[in-house]
Amino acid sequence: MSQPSSCTEALTDEIRIDHESAVHLAATAARDCARRCALPGAMPDQAAVLASELASNLVKHAVDGTVYVQPQRVGTGVEIIAVDRGPGIRDLDRSMADGYTTTAGSLGAGLGAVRRIATEFSIRTRLGFGTLVCARLSVSGEPRPARRDVGSVCLPAMGERHCGDACDVADTGDSLTGLVVDGLGHGVPAAEAARSAVRSFRTAPDRPLGDILTSLHRSLRHTRGAAAGVLRLHPDRAEYCGVGNIRGVLLAGGEVLHRMTGQPGIIGWNVPTPRTRTFPLPPGAAFVLHSDGVESRWSHSPPAFLLRLPPPLLAASLAHGHRRSRDDATVLTVHAA
Repeated sequence: MSQPSSCTEALTDEIRIDHESAVHLAATAARDCARRCALPGAMPDQAAVLASELASNLVKHAVDGTVYVQPQRVGTGVEIIAVDRGPGIRDLDRSMADGYTTTAGSLGAGLGAVRRIATEFSIRTRLGFGTLVCARLSVSGEPRPARRDVGSVCLPAMGERHCGDACDVADTGDSLTGLVVDGLGHGVPAAEAARSAVRSFRTAPDRPLGDILTSLHRSLRHTRGAAAGVLRLHPDRAEYCGVGNIRGVLLAGGEVLHRMTGQPGIIGWNVPTPRTRTFPLPPGAAFVLHSDGVESRWSHSPPAFLLRLPPPLLAASLAHGHRRSRDDATVLTVHAA
């Protein structure tokens, strides 16, 4: 069973790129994150370069740009995601070349340097929609689960230092199991409930989903309580079990196949007998779990471009475009194969 990153309980750093000075903030956040994750040698400085290049592109060319910096959800490394609302990149291949620039006198390394430095790199762009870029910097030689990709964003409410949301994943044999939890309210009490739920989940994430929720219920009895949803992806099917306001969405072929909500109740206070739902899993399917800090209406008539994004970019896009700023917000996305 593969283990999550040692620093996955850290929140996502969100840096709005609305001024030149924000480039330095993004670089500092990436360097600090790399150091917290104990990345060796020059890797913290490399993480800063990745964030600086992505933030610089947003300042020069984008609208409503944000950089997200966080530990990788699985393994040891840093994940840096840049997302904006336009105008999109007209000639992506040309923009990816080292030294390309559209601004006289600029460094010009840009996206080509990001792709070269990053351990993993993905980019999607659409004219009029915007551009999303994910750059991961991982410890060389560390094994990574090859079957599924995972994305996540976990943000506190605006003005809050502590986040009452949390998420986690575990590679459980031939399946992958994920958790999203939303502690009631805000601040420290909600954060304590969320952390207790993650600790309980990590003790035995391969249990039946109903048993996981029952265990979370026992662990949270002396906390404020929480909503929680657990997901398991098998090679041929998906299972979901939830209590409270966690939403689940199954995607495949550029369409929304299923939407799920939890049973009424509060983990730690009053929980019905957990009920697990099972769905066939088409090839290339993806699953989204999110707290109510992300508006559920995103799934009602989403553009195909959004639904076909890889998990890290999908999580960032949903957080960027559909977040309720006055609530904690978490998105967990998993690609089935």
